[in-house]
Amino acid sequence: MEKLETIEKELKDIKEHMVDIDSILTEDDYEALLEYRKEKKAGKLISHKQLKKELGI
Repeated sequence: MEKLETIEKELKDIKEHMVDIDSILTEDDYEALLEYRKEKKAGKLISHKQLKKELGI
């Protein structure tokens, strides 16, 4: 029983210190984010609705 309690404690500690892999940006992700911000600021982006309308969908 003592071993099980130790394992449970260790597992709890591991879970508390795990990093959410989805919260980490790769270099490509970061560059894409910077490019998006640049294009947004320049007014080059259109909405999904507007794109569908232009494509006739």
